[in-house]
Amino acid sequence: MTQTPDSPRRMPSAWWRRRPLLWGAGVLSLLGIALAAYMLVLVRSTPDFAALQAAQQSRPSLIVASGGERIGDFSAAGHLRTVSLDQVSPELVNALIATEDRRFYEHHGIDARRIVSAAWSTLTGEIQGASTLTQQLARNLFPREIGNRRSIDRKLREAITALRIEQAYSKRQILESYLNSTPFLYNVRGIDMAARTYFNKPAAQLDVLESATLVGMLKGNHRYNPVRHPERALARRNVVLSLMVREGMLDEASYERVRGKPLALDFRRPDAAGGLARHFIEQVRDQVNEWADAQGIDLDTDGLTVETTLDLNLQRFAEEALGEQVALMQRVAGLEWSQRALQVPSAAKVPEARTPFAYFWQQHPELLDELARSSEAYRTAGGDAAALAQVRSDAALMQRLRDEKTRLSAGFVALEPVTGEVKAWVGSPDFAREPFDHVSQARRQPGSTFKPFVYGAALAKGLSSGNEFIDEPVHVALPDGGSWSPTDAGGPTYDVFTMRQGLAQSRNGITAQVAQIVGTQPVIDFAQAVGVRQSTLEAVPSLALGTSPVTLLEMADAYATLASMGERQPPRLLRRIVDRSGQVLATFEPAAPERAVDRRVAEQLVDMMRGVIESGTGSRLRTEFGVRGDFAGKTGTTQHGTDGWFLAMQPGLVAGAWVGFNDQRVTWRSNWWGQGGHNALRIVGDFYRRAQRAQALDFAARFPDVERPEPMAVDASWPVAATQAEAGEAALPVDGGAPAPR
Repeated sequence: MTQTPDSPRRMPSAWWRRRPLLWGAGVLSLLGIALAAYMLVLVRSTPDFAALQAAQQSRPSLIVASGGERIGDFSAAGHLRTVSLDQVSPELVNALIATEDRRFYEHHGIDARRIVSAAWSTLTGEIQGASTLTQQLARNLFPREIGNRRSIDRKLREAITALRIEQAYSKRQILESYLNSTPFLYNVRGIDMAARTYFNKPAAQLDVLESATLVGMLKGNHRYNPVRHPERALARRNVVLSLMVREGMLDEASYERVRGKPLALDFRRPDAAGGLARHFIEQVRDQVNEWADAQGIDLDTDGLTVETTLDLNLQRFAEEALGEQVALMQRVAGLEWSQRALQVPSAAKVPEARTPFAYFWQQHPELLDELARSSEAYRTAGGDAAALAQVRSDAALMQRLRDEKTRLSAGFVALEPVTGEVKAWVGSPDFAREPFDHVSQARRQPGSTFKPFVYGAALAKGLSSGNEFIDEPVHVALPDGGSWSPTDAGGPTYDVFTMRQGLAQSRNGITAQVAQIVGTQPVIDFAQAVGVRQSTLEAVPSLALGTSPVTLLEMADAYATLASMGERQPPRLLRRIVDRSGQVLATFEPAAPERAVDRRVAEQLVDMMRGVIESGTGSRLRTEFGVRGDFAGKTGTTQHGTDGWFLAMQPGLVAGAWVGFNDQRVTWRSNWWGQGGHNALRIVGDFYRRAQRAQALDFAARFPDVERPEPMAVDASWPVAATQAEAGEAALPVDGGAPAPR
């Protein structure tokens, strides 16, 4: 039926018009009820007031050696010294408030303005935290109840707990509890223990720079660790100082005056000397913390077991060998430098010098003022001329500073070639005194331990161990018109050397001639292929003699590749991680090995390096330490004996050591003791001797035997590589005919 204009239209009922509103209200009501129920569950599951007072900590994760022996842990409680707020420097409190929670005294546990600001920053691509100090305290006290994964659930639990904390305690109590519960690495918890660990003073005596350094660590303890990452820590410290300026807690003039000053750490790790493998454990912690962060796992409380590759017996042998041999060599160095003309001919019965290094300080008086200015006493006294005079007049202090400057250091590492597993690792003679790691952190010139890569590149190009060279002067033209002329101790002999003999006797002139034929870039390629991959190698002619600094770990990695006949497995510290019920959470099994160099090249090169042990610069491994079995290796020494190296390999284990002074201006007095074959070899030799006595290794294992070619002259058709055109000379030239690195 057609509707006419005069027909009345049927209007929808009022209920129908309100239906969308009613649906919306119903949905919102249900959401509200669900949210309320969810919040009620969260409230009931978060710590109550009794729990706030108890704040029980869970079991820390353990670190064990390959045989299951406990060697360390991730204890959060660690070394703790509780202090009141009156025993904390006001500078520290100001730095903390300015950096972590500028409205701490205004909010009631949650900072709504900061949440909005953080949300906006996240949307614009800059991730920013919004947790107040009270929320951080909640995480410190209740890591398991609140959780560690990034989620809304965790943030709500954290917020509820923070509100409860604010209801139960005053701001002063909250601040005090926070400062006493915050971890600062090295098994240290609380600001007072942190102050004593990093600056050797109580928290009450921290100045503004020290306070800013410790507060800067709160953004990321491992990333801003001032011991292992001083440049990052310094930059972060200055950010904290700038935030203090923003909050009116530090004036601009003071900021400009102090921002360029160094960190000035006085690191003292508590009770570190009593344990084995301290540097190794730090490496494990770094790797496992990275894994745990990605998994949302709290290693301080979750009770995991981290199984490592460390062989505890070999680690003991390494620490005993390094400790005893460094102590011996320290006496030698002190005795040689104690008088105007004195040399120690052997290691037998070396007495203590009455005045060790006395003649060294007579020869280097310019270092004394530098020592005084580097001391905490100088800075405390005002850092001016009067302060310098005051420190110089303190005989006991100056003697302590001289002793520290002339203290010999060393590093040692041992790898299993086939798997890449690290079996022993000693980063320094005393971790408590020197946490700096000479295995993985220190970069020093490797000297002649780099030469095998030159000969390896030559073998890869078709030369053989029997190719002959005349030991005569070598002059390599440089782009600037000069020349590079490597020399040997005693000068050229003009004798004929095969490549095998040249490597065994570590002749610089022979190696330089081989490098001219091969070219610098192939040498770099070979070194990087076998394992020298973290350090930059300068493409200069003197690279052949080991003038580009590398780490001991890289060199051991490279030698392990040669020992496994050219197949590389990168160094590995971890095997697996299991939870407290025994469930495997992660495995770190080696992947298929990488074919780094041709097997035949590796076999020939290892056979050439046997000559170093049989009749070359590494023969003391047998003659003095009585080590049997099939061994190959190489010694290394840099100018003036600044660095001493020795790496030895047998089919089941590669071991290497470095010896030297941290300040390269301090050197050995005599050339004899400055050679790697007489210093670093002592550590490696003593280590293998101990392992041999304990039958801890298979000393009957042998490398493949190869047919040694007859001696032959290098074919005149071989082109001399244009090494002088490849790069400018950036190495340390040999002055006055002194021996180049050996």
